[in-house]
Formats: sequence, structure tokens, C-alpha cells
Amino acid sequence: MKSAIRLYIIYRKNRDYLDTQLRCRGLNSRRLSQMLMRTDPFRDFDRLSEAVFGTTSRPAPMPMDAYRHDGRFVVNLDLPGVDAESIDLTVEQNVLSIHAERRPPMDGDAERVVGERTYGTFSRQLFLGETLDVENLAADYNAGVLTIEIPVAEQAKPRKIQINGSDSRKRISA
Repeated sequence: MKSAIRLYIIYRKNRDYLDTQLRCRGLNSRRLSQMLMRTDPFRDFDRLSEAVFGTTSRPAPMPMDAYRHDGRFVVNLDLPGVDAESIDLTVEQNVLSIHAERRPPMDGDAERVVGERTYGTFSRQLFLGETLDVENLAADYNAGVLTIEIPVAEQAKPRKIQINGSDSRKRISA
């Protein structure tokens, strides 16, 4: 049975050659496909989650890195093939919204042979903390990477606190 399953998987890839191999072993492709038919209740959920969150072979459309460096918070978003004029950044009540649109480079009458790249409007929201100075936010788009720099507010920066005290000791009598 295991060899029949292996053969069927290979058969789907190279039907002409393996059809004769199945006949030599006394199997036909129709019987073999009926043996492998089963339902997976989570298959549609997996397809939906892969479409929304992406997979390792096809990641989500707007991957991001974020880090804190030299008193500022830096966010890098990969947006290859996006025109800089189509990128829209808005900040409202400490929520940074990023919208970008990637248009297909071909005309409407062109025939697509392979379509693996995603097109359309992409959006992402980042919830910013109260410790960031959103009034001085700066953005730069270069080589398909959108870099957003948000300074850390002065009241949130670490500071040294001076401790006042005297060197003289006092004696307490009871």
C-alpha cells in the first residue's frame, strides 16, 4: 500500500511514464485515486490562513522589522515594486496606518503565463506606545524598503537621578 501511495504521488507529476508502471503492478490510476480520497476538515482553514498570514515559501505581503536604536524607534517594511507615490502613512491616536498599492506592470490585454507575485492594496497598522514622539515621525522609501523613524519622547528616555545627602552622621538618643 505504501508503495502504491508513493507511486501515485509520483504519478501525478509524470503521468505518461508511470501509467505503465502502475499497470505492470496490477493497479490502475482510477482505483489508486479512489483509495487516496479522504476529507480533511482543516484543509480550507489552512488555505485561508496561508493566504492571510503567508507561508515560508510565500510570505505575507508586507514583512516588517522593528528595533530601538539611539533614542529612536525604527521600522523597516519590505515593499518591493511599489511606487513611492502610492504609499500612504497616517497617524491617528497613536495608531500608525500604512497603505501601499502594487500595480501589475502589464497591460490589460496581455496574457499572464505565470502569476506568483501579489498585486493590489496592502495595509498594516502599528500601535505605538505613549513614549514615542509621533509629531516628529520621518519616513524614507529606498530600494523597495520603507523606513519609518519615530523618536522616543524626552520624558521616556532614561535619565540619571542625582541623590542628595550629607556626609555627617547624626546620633539618635533614646
